[in-house]
Amino acid sequence: MTKSHHPTQKEASDSFVMKAMSRGSEAMESLTVRISRSTHAALRALAEETDESMTEVLDKAIEIYRRQRFLAGLNADFAALRKNKAAWEEELAERKLWDAALTDGLED
Repeated sequence: MTKSHHPTQKEASDSFVMKAMSRGSEAMESLTVRISRSTHAALRALAEETDESMTEVLDKAIEIYRRQRFLAGLNADFAALRKNKAAWEEELAERKLWDAALTDGLED
């Protein structure tokens, strides 16, 4: 006999449901994600303000957040590299080599 699993509050709030939505003759897959009421209200307001769908606003917001996280990680990596004097000097020397390649006399 299999015991049924009751999701924890965290699992329930993080859960998503896949469903098929049809757009004309094409089937478009979408995911339903649980968000707070205040986030939904902000999302709806932004969509109305920009005359975009909530999906478009959410897609753009997530892409911006993904890029911010990438750049924050890159900045942290360079900060760590700068703290290592030998590694940073090696980085600067390599940059000089690449800069010299730009003045090699070849046409662009």
